[in-house]
Amino acid sequence: MKLVLATSNKGKVQEIKALCKEYEVVPYCELIDEFEIIEDGATFKENALIKARAVFNALNDEKIIVIADDSGISVDVLGGEPGIYSARYSGKNASDKENLNKLIDEIKGRKVLSSPAHYTAAIAIVTSTNEYSVHGWMYGTAITEAIGDGGFGYDPMFIPLGYDKTLGELEENIKQKFSHRAKALALAKSILSTI
Repeated sequence: MKLVLATSNKGKVQEIKALCKEYEVVPYCELIDEFEIIEDGATFKENALIKARAVFNALNDEKIIVIADDSGISVDVLGGEPGIYSARYSGKNASDKENLNKLIDEIKGRKVLSSPAHYTAAIAIVTSTNEYSVHGWMYGTAITEAIGDGGFGYDPMFIPLGYDKTLGELEENIKQKFSHRAKALALAKSILSTI
């Protein structure tokens, strides 16, 4: 089964391909030119569905299955920020490093060195006949320094529950067992098996 990913984020593409080895996973930008998708939903689920629908409609092929991921980190001491704005926390075209540094500064601004936090991943699946969505979560602690150069996004500042290392330090195969995206994709696969 071929899955078209509604993302051009290299980190996400790599992670989803690794977690979905039983499928042929193709980022949509290998099939058509990249285009801007306005993510104006109020939740991860809404934004994932917006992305999946946009790519499904742009490809104009009844036989394809599009999956989209919308994910981010929510930090308790910041009232849940950056949440759905994780990818553009420092502005529209911000780099991972800029977003990470802003989040570290915001937490420090609350006069703390760490805070409970969690990642959310919403996966949307769009076909010619149906739309589905599932969620996965990963809980832990956001710290005010970046440690490790693995992963992407906010990984170097997040220590998952039960571990003493950041996601930036942990091996990919360990992360794949409990990450928010791994949990959401496991649920997505049970839906895909019925399509």
